[in-house]
Amino acid sequence: MTPSTGPTPTIAVHGRPPDVRAVALVLHGGREHSRARTHPLQLAYLRMVPFAKDIARRGAEHGIAAWLLRDRYRGWNAPDLDPVQDARWALEEIRRTHGDVPVVLVGHSMGGRVALRVADDPSVIAVCALAPWTPEGEPVKQLAGREVLIAHGVLDRMTDPRLSYDYARRAKAVTDRVARFDVHGERHAMLRRADQWTRLVTGFVLGALATQPGDPRITNAMRQPSPEGLRVPL
Repeated sequence: MTPSTGPTPTIAVHGRPPDVRAVALVLHGGREHSRARTHPLQLAYLRMVPFAKDIARRGAEHGIAAWLLRDRYRGWNAPDLDPVQDARWALEEIRRTHGDVPVVLVGHSMGGRVALRVADDPSVIAVCALAPWTPEGEPVKQLAGREVLIAHGVLDRMTDPRLSYDYARRAKAVTDRVARFDVHGERHAMLRRADQWTRLVTGFVLGALATQPGDPRITNAMRQPSPEGLRVPL
């Protein structure tokens, strides 16, 4: 079932192992308010393609596929929360296609907010939020029982690293499996240290799905009490 009448969200599948045992659902950024259609040449969408491809490449032998969702609209659009509707639709599509396989969410900016919001879906086991848009008061209770990684460039001026730190601190009271990284020298687009971002994300996804030992930087951060594991330099 599509989220509403009108445009339909679309999914680009990266990696098609013969026996899909898990899916990484990748979510792009956007704007606070916009009813403009999202198209595949927009930078917010294109920025997530390398993450989906790397997860698919390294996860193929473990039966992991990466689904890159393209939202109907560019905006968050409260109170409708269009991208949240789209992400929930995509999660239903994963179940319809592959059954009750585990899902790891990966989102950037607005997509990070979406990923954190829909973590209550029963298929979701872990969430990776990159430079997430986490305003004051953003809920955290839906993260209970989930593994959470947040990474934020310290030079980001589009979304506030201080707010993602506050969010991580509050999330730590809901689930003890929270790690947050300060990415030094990096801005919102995640381009200056693109390789490090990609390695961190793919390592988190594969580790959360128990296909390989977890990245020690992440597992060590999750073992530390707040706030030590929430301001880990990268």
